[in-house]
Amino acid sequence: MNDDRLEEILNSIGAEDIPAEAQRIAQDASNNFNKFLRQPSQPAKPSLLELIMRSRTTKIAAAAVIIVAAVLGINLWNRSMPTAYALEQTIQANHTVRYLHVKDFQDGEDEPKEFWVECNESGGIKSARLHIPEWDSPEDGAKVGVWKEDKVQIWFKKKNHVFIAADRIVAERMLMVVKKCDPRLAMERLYEQERQGKVTVEIDEPSDKAQPIIVTATYLNTDSLPEMRQVLSVDRATKLVSAVKFYQLRDGAYQYAGKEEYSDYNQPIEADMFTLNEVPADVMRVDQTTQEVGLTQANLTDEQVAVEVVRQFFEALIAQDYAKAGRLLEGMPAEKIKELFGGRKFLRIISVGPVAPHPIPETKGVIVPCIVEMEENGKITEWKLDRLGVRRVYNQPGRWTIFGGI
Repeated sequence: MNDDRLEEILNSIGAEDIPAEAQRIAQDASNNFNKFLRQPSQPAKPSLLELIMRSRTTKIAAAAVIIVAAVLGINLWNRSMPTAYALEQTIQANHTVRYLHVKDFQDGEDEPKEFWVECNESGGIKSARLHIPEWDSPEDGAKVGVWKEDKVQIWFKKKNHVFIAADRIVAERMLMVVKKCDPRLAMERLYEQERQGKVTVEIDEPSDKAQPIIVTATYLNTDSLPEMRQVLSVDRATKLVSAVKFYQLRDGAYQYAGKEEYSDYNQPIEADMFTLNEVPADVMRVDQTTQEVGLTQANLTDEQVAVEVVRQFFEALIAQDYAKAGRLLEGMPAEKIKELFGGRKFLRIISVGPVAPHPIPETKGVIVPCIVEMEENGKITEWKLDRLGVRRVYNQPGRWTIFGGI
């Protein structure tokens, strides 16, 4: 038997780089929204309006400014003030957002990525949900992720397993995503960038009041970034952004690249949306919040602990200690390890090592070749594994685990 068979087994139980996959999902979405929230290289001093709009007492402060302006005869929304009407009113309106539903369409794909956001009273993120379609990662299939109370859960539908971890890194990446989904922040950034000369803004207010205000923002070729354009639709009544279309400059013309749609502003989201109650009863759960995964490094070097993880994994299979073997394999349930390996009788370890760099650096792991003698169907064979991956346990410092291929 060769190492392809083990890789097949590992993939069947979802032992790929799940934690990094959770980060990749969030980071991918974050990258998408970065094009809507480019950070200026030298942030300008905030204007009085921006300071007011960022205040915790936004509604009161904004109301006061409007009253004072009325008394003094100042027209804050005069069209002679460039782009003030749509941008500033939209910034103010978006400070009332508590719930948000985002659809992120990629050019050429019908099914969007979707994000649901619930904010708390102070404006922080209370809960989030992500739907990632299969086209984003065909090998893994569609995924559903939820974040709540500092715990992330990712449901890999195709492989029928759920990964659970209490982790601020994944949570913070998700928070970054949902915050960048907030049109309020996007409009503030757009207003600031226009003031800095990094973007030109054109506003079209159709005479038909039923039609949205169209804000066209063209980013200049600065900071070594390619020129691009965004077209925002702003609801006339609420001053809230309802959609953003993205265009990239290619061959002298702006070409459509995708769009984001914002809906369900302040429409309470059912609590069930932030749980995974819909997963099948037979789903395999890998819950790293309830156990210590892998092997502690103690005083061993990285190479020594990687070898020891592999050695102890196969020693556990020889002893039929499936609970220990599962802990050394990303925290897989003992019953699943028994189901997959129990039909084979592991006899002895022939060799382990030497350790080598993993061919996929993104795994942040190493490979530990090994040869194991085993009996299957009455026949004794040698199982040679050339690509057995080992790495540090996600969010459990000082511990190492075997992991599958990605």
